[in-house]
Amino acid sequence: MRQQFEEEEKEAETKPNRRIKVRLMPIWLRLLIVIGLIIIAVLSGALLGYSVIGGGHALDVFQKSTWTHIIDIVNKGA
Repeated sequence: MRQQFEEEEKEAETKPNRRIKVRLMPIWLRLLIVIGLIIIAVLSGALLGYSVIGGGHALDVFQKSTWTHIIDIVNKGA
């Protein structure tokens, strides 16, 4: 009995411990989630920045005329 236990210990020492890693979410899904969170952060930052800091109407930030005006102001000094 003791000899069998010693043999099992030797086998356990010689075999490398390989753990199989199971991912709960695939990498492509993680990337999509991160990209989605970045888009949400940019949109909400523009919305809050334009309405709170800029004093404009919150949904005006999504109009093309607003961005044309901002680009004109930025390029005026150049």
